[in-house]
Amino acid sequence: MEVSMNAYSLSDKQLVQFYANGSEKALEVLLHRHKRRVFSYLKVILGSRERAQDTFQDVFIKVIDEIKTGRYIEEDKFIHWVFRIAHNMAIMEQRKRKNMPTFKGEEDGLNPAEYVLCPNSLKEDEINTETNAELIRALIRKLPTEQREVLIMKNYSNMTFKEIADITNVSINTAIGRMRYAVCSLREMLDNYSLELVA
Repeated sequence: MEVSMNAYSLSDKQLVQFYANGSEKALEVLLHRHKRRVFSYLKVILGSRERAQDTFQDVFIKVIDEIKTGRYIEEDKFIHWVFRIAHNMAIMEQRKRKNMPTFKGEEDGLNPAEYVLCPNSLKEDEINTETNAELIRALIRKLPTEQREVLIMKNYSNMTFKEIADITNVSINTAIGRMRYAVCSLREMLDNYSLELVA
């Protein structure tokens, strides 16, 4: 079964159903729709375009296999399911290379209200120049993995803390805490460069 030219107007759920029934066009549309977000996430988490490309391919091989074999069950949004796979594969890649930074001092019982101590507005378009934007990306790569991935999911992929918690298999408070520590750490690092984030 093949989808028509208006495939781009279909929902992810509909496209998954079409692909499960044999439509390669449906998979093409899903890839086109989500490739940039997933690849950008992997690139920042893994710190390398080449490693991100390899892992991205592995992610979608698994996605294809899960759908084709009927193991994919629509429990939440398709993209969040893909991010969960990407997250797990990125962790496996990091462990394989023995490059997993540790994060000490994490508190599971943080009050979400404490998050306002560090505003979460940290998008690249708030930085004055491209040079500074590149510095921000470099500093993000220095964060512990757990903090870095939450920051990317929240500010670059626009996920809620509940969605992040589900994908990373932690409590909402832990996800909020990691985000708070990530932003505060970045602010401290930026102090050394006399740069400011726009709140």
